[in-house]
Amino acid sequence: MTDRLTSELARDIGKARGTDYFLMKDQLTEDEQNLLYTVRAFGEAEIQPVINEYWEKGTFPFELVPKLANLNIIGDWNMQDYGCRPMSAVGSGLVVAELARNDTSIQTFIGVHMGLAMQSINMLGSEEQKAYYLPQMARLDKIGAFALTEPDHGSDSVSLETTAERQGNDWILNGLKRWPGNAVWCDYIIVFARDVADKQVKAFVVEKDNPGYSATKIERKLSLRCVQNADIVLDNCRVSEDARLQKCRSFMDVAKVLAGTRNGVAWAAVGNATAAYDIALTYSERRVQFGKPIASNQMIQRILVEMLGDLTSMQLYVLRLGRLIDEGKMTDTMAALAKYYCTVKARDVCRKARDVLGGNGITLDFHIMRHLCDMESLVTYEGTAEIQSLIVGRHVSGHSAFV
Repeated sequence: MTDRLTSELARDIGKARGTDYFLMKDQLTEDEQNLLYTVRAFGEAEIQPVINEYWEKGTFPFELVPKLANLNIIGDWNMQDYGCRPMSAVGSGLVVAELARNDTSIQTFIGVHMGLAMQSINMLGSEEQKAYYLPQMARLDKIGAFALTEPDHGSDSVSLETTAERQGNDWILNGLKRWPGNAVWCDYIIVFARDVADKQVKAFVVEKDNPGYSATKIERKLSLRCVQNADIVLDNCRVSEDARLQKCRSFMDVAKVLAGTRNGVAWAAVGNATAAYDIALTYSERRVQFGKPIASNQMIQRILVEMLGDLTSMQLYVLRLGRLIDEGKMTDTMAALAKYYCTVKARDVCRKARDVLGGNGITLDFHIMRHLCDMESLVTYEGTAEIQSLIVGRHVSGHSAFV
């Protein structure tokens, strides 16, 4: 009886309800709407039925990679000359949100590959490098990763200690990196290191078979469990000058890449919050206690309204931010504020949803705990919520709190 009841309550619990109280979809182009519904259908048909098992085991569903390739969602207006689907920043954000609504590990796989690895090459590489790397990555024939964070340098990544020393036409990389997603099995990883000659940060495309490069999966994670994060050792890892991204000359160039990806993190937070709200609402309509659905309870209704208010504000945040990106008007402060607000609010929405589901909220059958755990990573990466608040605080107050 208990299993049958749980099964009925959890049936299709992750299906989208089209929650859009301020009619955001009216602001979308036809292509953006097509992206939204294409990824939504794929996620519900291909990701939701299998992801809980992979998440619980901490493994990655590699069989989804060719299916994702067939979707043709690796896109950006700035990379369409290299085989990417042309899409606006809003279109790209909708892809991120819909993937995250189904599972943030899958979204992170795409986000790291496209938003960090490919964009690093696109923004910092030469024309020859872009023409060589990007088409194969656009087809998902080759997978990318991004290595900036180190064991001793997370929020202060500007202080990275990995070194690069020029020897003739080669560079010798030495140091440690921690947390890069996809790094255990990727084909290319963008490694940032400090040039021992001029002390400036440079970027290198390191291939998985490079001698001196090794990646070990980080075990025992309780968030983004399908993402294969790694501890990386660079031990006299030799790469050619051709592998150095020619336009990366300082950490300021790295920061340009990160500013763009904070937009993606905000969209991912919206995806998680949307999933949490939709699940909580559907569950409250189905769950009967004391002879009536808990949705009729005033306390539950208040929680749902609080969740909806936060979700709607997040949706409007990212839609406006996407348009500002397309217009070339986004600033670092805008990106930081959106990342801060959306991740913090989305985590709170997931917590409220877990409360609505009571004891059922902690089981994978209902997805909520997976989204809540994954939000703990989104709040942290691309700069913690605290770091984002310092970026915004410096702008609004005119004073820097950074050392």
